[in-house]
Amino acid sequence: MTLQRPASITDAFLDQLVSRVPSTSGGTWKLTEVYTGEVLVELPQSTPQDVEAAFATARAAQKEWAARPLKERLEVFKRAHAIFIENAERTTDLIQIESGKNRRMAIEESCDPPMVMSHYLKRAPKLLKSVKRGGPVPMLTTSTEIRVPKGIVGIIAPWNFPFATGISDSISALMAGNGIVLKPDNKTALSPLYGVQMLEEAGLPKGLFQVVCGEGPDVGPALIDNANYVMFTGSTATGRVIGERAGRNLIGACLELGGKNPMIVLEDADFDEVVQGALFGAFGNTGQICMHIERMYLPDSRYEEFKTKFVAATKALNVGAAYDFGPDVGSLISVDHMERVRSHVEDAVAKGATVLVGGKPRPDLGPAFFEPTILEGVTKDMVAGVTETFGPVVALHRYSSVDEAVALANDTEYGLNASVWGGDVATACTVGKRIESGNVNVNDILATAFASKGTPSGGIKQSGVGARHGDQGLLKYTDVQNLAVLKKQVMGPRPGQDYDKYVKGMLSGLKMMRKTRIR
Repeated sequence: MTLQRPASITDAFLDQLVSRVPSTSGGTWKLTEVYTGEVLVELPQSTPQDVEAAFATARAAQKEWAARPLKERLEVFKRAHAIFIENAERTTDLIQIESGKNRRMAIEESCDPPMVMSHYLKRAPKLLKSVKRGGPVPMLTTSTEIRVPKGIVGIIAPWNFPFATGISDSISALMAGNGIVLKPDNKTALSPLYGVQMLEEAGLPKGLFQVVCGEGPDVGPALIDNANYVMFTGSTATGRVIGERAGRNLIGACLELGGKNPMIVLEDADFDEVVQGALFGAFGNTGQICMHIERMYLPDSRYEEFKTKFVAATKALNVGAAYDFGPDVGSLISVDHMERVRSHVEDAVAKGATVLVGGKPRPDLGPAFFEPTILEGVTKDMVAGVTETFGPVVALHRYSSVDEAVALANDTEYGLNASVWGGDVATACTVGKRIESGNVNVNDILATAFASKGTPSGGIKQSGVGARHGDQGLLKYTDVQNLAVLKKQVMGPRPGQDYDKYVKGMLSGLKMMRKTRIR
């Protein structure tokens, strides 16, 4: 198909971006424009030796970076905040051309790093400040908690939000004094590379933030083996492999993994609002959001009402390929992924599910397009009933009581995100608290939780370990040094002192400290 490439994305610009990727083998990967399938640029592929060299370069730069005063490090991100906003349109063009998402999702993704910067610029000084406390003996001992950087953080970013994960997850680590080696997905390496370029324009030392590219099995082990900490966003299956290897290396890992996210609609909900939320929950980013909704639970009394409105609204969606704000829904990431989504739908239909709308690829729009799809009658013997589809496919289910709805929502190995809609917010919150999920949004799908940068966001059950955002999102990239000082030698009996008398005095002291609340 004929589609005009954004004017900001020139061949020279793309060549300049990918020149940052180390590759001693000379191997390349054909990075394509998703809407058309046409090759954009040959992306260099790194070897394990290139990964080791990238860590060595980052480690050398990190020593100087960590030695800088925190205030000086934060100045870089004050400048970066402005640069990222100034270049948001070009970033959006890159995100769209490499991922195929519609422009609304791409521009919103470009805003995530500035939001993260803004939060931690305010929070980092307090979190990274040394904290002095009293020690075991009042007045004579102190203990100081000192936050020190881990060293080099290895980040493995997914293709669905390459800029928001690849760059945003790096910001707090860099503020804390770490270096970064990032491995983006081959399909979506361009926007993270541009993010690194903008950070260096803001004053980040060259060499501190390295980007390596390659297939996971080829370069992943070397990345984990050389890192001091690993941040991964992706599938549960891959997360288990990464967590196991990190554990063998005795390094920490934060893993945000898959989900089969439920939405419960209560009887008193405003169904016009629910339908609009459901459209984004099911089809935002063409269903390729870790926190998107794949299971919707509706009360028996209003099931048909919702179904009618939701199907009509879904049919009205504008699906297409354009570098403007026209389409509501864009493409899936690749033909391979489109075939996976189709296989889930076909399996469900073969086992008795009904397609209410959609259900087919749209090759007339582009090689990887798939129609927004609503299924009915999905059961747990179907792949789409238990496995994350990660596409524009959602299943509708009935419930007869709130207890049943909660039980159905929790009937999964995953626990990343959930949504509850109701007119009485207090009641909706009560229901939300009963759902086994790291994030629960009331009268919203996911944005309220994810955009609340001051609160940790992560999964439970098989949806992950650890969290991004909140204080935890920065402190996880640090180690703690306990600097303890004894001002006088009182931590034992005096020379020649009877030990029985010493013990009696020690126990008496403990009682007194408890009564006076000194300890």
